Amino acid sequence: MNVDPTASQLAAAGVAFAPQIAAAARRHDLDPRLLAAVAAQETGGPGSNAGRNVVGDGGHGHGLFQIDDRWHVFADTPEAMDPARNADYAAGMLQELLGRYGNVRQALSAYNAGNPNAAGTQTEWPGGKQLGYADSVMRHYAELGEPAPAPEGPSDWTPQQGLPLTMPSTPQLQLPASTQPQSYRRQETDYTGLFDSDDSTTQ
Repeated sequence: MNVDPTASQLAAAGVAFAPQIAAAARRHDLDPRLLAAVAAQETGGPGSNAGRNVVGDGGHGHGLFQIDDRWHVFADTPEAMDPARNADYAAGMLQELLGRYGNVRQALSAYNAGNPNAAGTQTEWPGGKQLGYADSVMRHYAELGEPAPAPEGPSDWTPQQGLPLTMPSTPQLQLPASTQPQSYRRQETDYTGLFDSDDSTTQ
């Protein structure tokens, strides 16, 4: 039996559904740590990389990656609550956004708020530090450590390397609403009730 070192590393870092996240990342040529960091932001929270398969955002966010039923037909299907399918859907969205904007932070902002330049959901981390959505995801990403070696196999897959992690000096213009696909329009996530303490996030 082959053990996926990436999934093992993510699981060791406390990532829930690590095999499903790693497999989805491979299918969409994403860095598994980045995909896991999105799950941690959506259903883990500050200081936790363990996503929970929950419904949030006032009942509109579904599954591990909180796919919003106001903008995604997929979110209204039973598959949305399956961690593997939810991860695969989110990975596809994120890969398309990375291709569109060419910038990790802008892709993350668009994933959350539908706008590549939005601050998005504000999260309060321990010590009172407030981070916008993309910065909070990148903090989870940093906490997940160095990438594991790529799994051996016929695919010879390796995570994407060298994606820009900083905002460009000149922000891109937001696409007009008429040309911005609905599938990427996101609302702020309501984390109320997802955490054990009251100081996990702020809106």
